[in-house]
Amino acid sequence: MASDAPATLPVQLAEQPRLLKLKKIFISKFGSAPKFYARAPGRVNLIGEHIDYCGYAVLPMAIEQDILIAVEPVNTEVVQLANTNPLYLDFSTSMKNIHINKTKPVWHNYFLCGLKGVQEHFGLNSLTGMNCLLDGTIPPSSGLSSSSALVCCAGLVTLTANGKTLSKVELAEICTKSERYIGTEGGGMDQSISFLAEEGTAKLIEFSPLRATDVRLPSGAAFVIANSCVKMNKAATSHYNIRVMECRLATKLLSKSKGLEWKKMLKLQDVQAKLGVSLKEMLTIVEEVFHPEPYSVEEICTCLGISLEELRTQILSQNTQDVTIFKLYQRAKHVYSEAGRVLEFKKICSEAPARAIQLLGELMNQSHISCRDMYECSCPELDQLVDICLQSGAIGSRLTGAGWGGCTVSMVPSDKLSTFLTNVKEAYYKRSDQRLALEKNSLFATKPGGGALVFLEA
Repeated sequence: MASDAPATLPVQLAEQPRLLKLKKIFISKFGSAPKFYARAPGRVNLIGEHIDYCGYAVLPMAIEQDILIAVEPVNTEVVQLANTNPLYLDFSTSMKNIHINKTKPVWHNYFLCGLKGVQEHFGLNSLTGMNCLLDGTIPPSSGLSSSSALVCCAGLVTLTANGKTLSKVELAEICTKSERYIGTEGGGMDQSISFLAEEGTAKLIEFSPLRATDVRLPSGAAFVIANSCVKMNKAATSHYNIRVMECRLATKLLSKSKGLEWKKMLKLQDVQAKLGVSLKEMLTIVEEVFHPEPYSVEEICTCLGISLEELRTQILSQNTQDVTIFKLYQRAKHVYSEAGRVLEFKKICSEAPARAIQLLGELMNQSHISCRDMYECSCPELDQLVDICLQSGAIGSRLTGAGWGGCTVSMVPSDKLSTFLTNVKEAYYKRSDQRLALEKNSLFATKPGGGALVFLEA
């Protein structure tokens, strides 16, 4: 097995209460025991929001919350899926005819994305049938990548059940592509960290080619995740895909204004690479080229010298066909400034100056302001939660994940952690019964966890 493939670990189930419980439920459900278990973690992005699909590096870490699947390969060509959470209904389908419904981001479709990605990569006509029981601890629609962790775990399950091997990098790239079957035009951060994470370190993840570099976080600070309890499902809402398109259109207009082959340019990073200039210089170019007022589709067509029909068929994605105005200046400004903040964050972690925690906190705060004002991916509850976190002792606080709901991540001096947690609980969660009911799984300090792997019963 390739050394850069996800690990396979023998475990004593007696020492793993969660696996043992999953095995018992599996036996009562399917009448036989699982042959192996696979896990894929969720993640928290510390800085670098909405820039992976623009080609820029991001800085996430895996969290301990994960998707765990118990699996028994079977001799039928049927996959049977069950979930320990009764809110998620059982599902079964023939391997011969895998259909993923883009209009319904239901849980089993994410599993089918991972399965289909592996099937297509190897060109497999027939797949081993499987009985699968899933147990998830990542809060759904919270910006901690529950859906991508499910796609990754399903990819790893399908790979293992069919006796194939791939490197972590290949798996991450396959799962990134296959999540698009559900209509999310993601950039690859979530799948990459799920496979490439290592315990004790955050990662700088760079794209094309995909690679991950360790980032040692400062020892005197804790990272705390706080869920706003506002749900945002990326595949179900158009906000996310509109932002992807605004960045693509900004790429085209910047390229055209600089005399580059704009039809070939897809990502904002491509423009910087082709011009050979710094991120700072790109921000100056954004100021020169774009006006802050939103662009109508007509104006975009005029700038590019194309018809509305060409714009819709050649550039816009299926789910952004009806959008009539796009904000290009604001989105490009966020992306180029955020890309700079990621590199600065990494540099501070590497050099560890005396004021490291202060400096990192300032970068996180700038990131949130840019997400709120330039990228407009925040919401009133997230802004309120960030303010409460800062008032409660955080040095830096920002939304994490796609936004429009979900979680914040805050950097808190270790010696202030317990008062911080008490204050945030008081000021945000105790103000509403709905939040208070969710509070136990909504506010927690987190450490960098390990990546996806397979367990075998020893």
